[in-house]
Amino acid sequence: MIERSHNETPPWAALEPPVAAALRPALPALADEIIAAVRVAVPAYAIPLRGSFARNIRLGVEQALGGFLELIESRDEARLPGREVYEGLGRGEVRAGRSLDALLSAYRAGAQLSWRRLAEQGQRAGLPPDTLYTLAEAIFAYIDELSAATAHGHAQAQSAAAGERLELRRRLLRLLLRDPPPAVEEVEVAARDAGWTVPSCLAVVAVAPQRPGALPGRVGEGVLVGGEEEGTVLLAVPDPDGPGVHAQLVHALRAMPAALGPAVTPADARHSAQRARAALALHGRLSEGHEPPALVVADDHLLDLLLAAQPRLAADLVRRRLAPLDALSEPVHDRLTETLAAWLDNLGEARPAARALNVHVQTVRYRLGQLRELLSDALDDPDARLELALALRARGVGREQTAVGTPTS
Repeated sequence: MIERSHNETPPWAALEPPVAAALRPALPALADEIIAAVRVAVPAYAIPLRGSFARNIRLGVEQALGGFLELIESRDEARLPGREVYEGLGRGEVRAGRSLDALLSAYRAGAQLSWRRLAEQGQRAGLPPDTLYTLAEAIFAYIDELSAATAHGHAQAQSAAAGERLELRRRLLRLLLRDPPPAVEEVEVAARDAGWTVPSCLAVVAVAPQRPGALPGRVGEGVLVGGEEEGTVLLAVPDPDGPGVHAQLVHALRAMPAALGPAVTPADARHSAQRARAALALHGRLSEGHEPPALVVADDHLLDLLLAAQPRLAADLVRRRLAPLDALSEPVHDRLTETLAAWLDNLGEARPAARALNVHVQTVRYRLGQLRELLSDALDDPDARLELALALRARGVGREQTAVGTPTS
């Protein structure tokens, strides 16, 4: 249906049906002339007319000319004859990889020639000048309608192509993450189908988006976006260490919990994905008490990831090294644990630990005496001190994993 404002009458409705009969003798020669003129005026169509391309061009021209006279004869104010033909031409331009510019230029060139030839035919048939003026208005209004139908078909095809391309890219990402990894040739074929260039390296980002459907448009053309799985969407980012890539990701994923896995070859994409998922699970703990990180970089938190990857082993380490503190009252437990962490962080030095805790150095030494009684000689053994530091770290990681779920290695 032609969309028109309320009570608006199309100009061809003002022409009497005999006008169509007077103009019809010009149509057979006019179709061939329009095709030739369009090929001269529009470079995109200056190619050999063969096969379906030639059939579609001729069908479009003949349908346009015949449909225009049909509207005059029927005085139909609503129906555009052969609308599906023009929508099909719009879809064909998408398949050919062209914008609408060439086709709309062809419509305009055809309209101008049609007006000249139909005006000449109308003069020969004795049509009055007022009728010819209305005829000109009707021709160009009719071309506007054809253009609108073509644009509709073009937009439909673009939408369908975008959806198909998005699905092909989702499949490509699933292929890259497969274990065992696919053959290089298989990836290259899938990438070609998806319109994606296989990079020398990539990194996977795990995101917990509020609106997954909005991600493809935000993260850029070259980023593969995977389907949602357990609330997490995966992205494959080519050349993650390239200029501006990190800043672009931070901007695109703002206000979304997200984590960046390490840069790897495409064959190792699944390893980057595993690391990114594990790092995403740390997002909440890393943001406790302050502004959440814009993007958790997995390689910046390898120790936390190592402890989180083996939760049972980490829990055993905590019990082995920190169990003696668990019998204390909560205030004493917290003071001694805080002091132990500060002392270990400052390489066993009491003064910098005291500064970090904002207490007197004698207070730290007194608490260290209590810790020696509870932990025996652990403070003097290098391996035991390392285990104490890991146990303190694991206790924090363990609390977070209870809330967000334990990542797998």
